[in-house]
Amino acid sequence: MQKENFPFPEDKKEEAILQSIHLNKIIIPIIIGIFTVAYLVWKQVEWKELKNISWNGFTLFWLGIAVVFLFIHHISYSFRLYSLSDKEFNFKKCIELIFIWEFSSAVSPTSVGGSAVAFFLLAKEKLSFAKTATIVLYTIVLDGLFFLFSIPILFFIFGGIIIRPDMQGFSDLGGWGNYFIFSYLFMFCYTLLFFYGLFLRPVRMKELLLTLTRFSFTKKWRNDAERVGNEILLASKELKIKPAFWHLRALIATIGAWSTRFLLLLAVILAFNPEISREITDLVQLFARLESMFLITLFSPTPGGAGFVEVLFGGFLIDYIPNSTVATLTATVWRLLGYYIYLFIGAVIVPNWIRKNVLNEKINPN
Repeated sequence: MQKENFPFPEDKKEEAILQSIHLNKIIIPIIIGIFTVAYLVWKQVEWKELKNISWNGFTLFWLGIAVVFLFIHHISYSFRLYSLSDKEFNFKKCIELIFIWEFSSAVSPTSVGGSAVAFFLLAKEKLSFAKTATIVLYTIVLDGLFFLFSIPILFFIFGGIIIRPDMQGFSDLGGWGNYFIFSYLFMFCYTLLFFYGLFLRPVRMKELLLTLTRFSFTKKWRNDAERVGNEILLASKELKIKPAFWHLRALIATIGAWSTRFLLLLAVILAFNPEISREITDLVQLFARLESMFLITLFSPTPGGAGFVEVLFGGFLIDYIPNSTVATLTATVWRLLGYYIYLFIGAVIVPNWIRKNVLNEKINPN
């Protein structure tokens, strides 16, 4: 393997990746989250209504279901990594790596930001560059395809109400609706580009990247473009020899991982809002709204959507949770389960992983 083809050839690049998952990074999203929740409590919570919320068996049951969905979500992602690596990692190692991968996403402005860390993780675990490129780039495509196919299907079934309350047509989109359209189109573009490069014309894709970076104002990205082009070429060769069942396993794991992410939130909503209909059609419609909301949060300007998600939550689901006090409580519990838990577990796992796979490697390079 030539040195220039390795994903992180320079010490400065490795240092930048390590800085991106440094424990100091968890301080920013925690502070943003605390201040946002405090503001929402101050502006929206009525303490009398908060005391009326009953922590009975019904509530605890649905919170338990939410924990189960969190477990299945993590296992699904771990199984996908286990499968895509052709079992070069044991399942326990995959569980650990997904914790770090999710941690990196939680401290990055968008979930896409975790991809560079994923390259670094797999490379440090001594996975071949070809397999590393295949796993990271293919997961980007799989995640994108989940949204690109499921949202139009849900929109066809339920209509514009999956995007925002009381939406009758595209003229009713409003600010959040327009942001949703932007997020969907952005995901469509980059998923299509990666799909084109990985499965159709990898050489042409590399040429396109190099062409786009030959101008004076894009030259600073030329090295990165060449690196990505090389990654696409290697990943494309790997993917073309994989059997159909290999792709099917990865697709099923992706559907399971994303679906349980939304089902976790749905369970938390049901825990604190017993008046919501349990009819399967109504629950699927709520699921569709949650997926649309999550698509918007994927492109949040804050790390892991901290603050942004909490503010979005109440307005996006106002027809399901009209009580602002209950909405704030629901959002807080959801974020504790689905987001902050990865920050806290990552804070335990990441230092040990760095000590074992980075520091020891520098001390004992052989």
